[in-house]
Amino acid sequence: MYDKAYSALLEDLQQRGLLDNTLVCNLSEFGRTPRVNRNAGRDHWAPLSTLAFSGGGLQMGQVVGESNAKAETPKSTPIGPQDLMATLFHVLGIPQDLHVQDTSGRPVPMVSGGRPIAELV
Repeated sequence: MYDKAYSALLEDLQQRGLLDNTLVCNLSEFGRTPRVNRNAGRDHWAPLSTLAFSGGGLQMGQVVGESNAKAETPKSTPIGPQDLMATLFHVLGIPQDLHVQDTSGRPVPMVSGGRPIAELV
């Protein structure tokens, strides 16, 4: 059901001429382990997950990076949470050096050390 809904959304945005100005992100906080557990499921897996972007003026139609042979860790082009944030900020036109204040008034960077995903921008 999810695949049909997601592809229908992208098709609708494309047909209406809105996809170039709309960034659609398909991601989660964790991947799934490459092995099935004793309950016939797969556990959360922080070292590797999939990010999928559509539209937003990004360079589409490519795969960036790959996993090792067992899909346990990145083999090439590891992308971290701060790189994801930097990419989103880039697309949205938000300055990379944006800070917010914590509860004690200290500035906290929204993107700390991340860089936009070069292959997409």
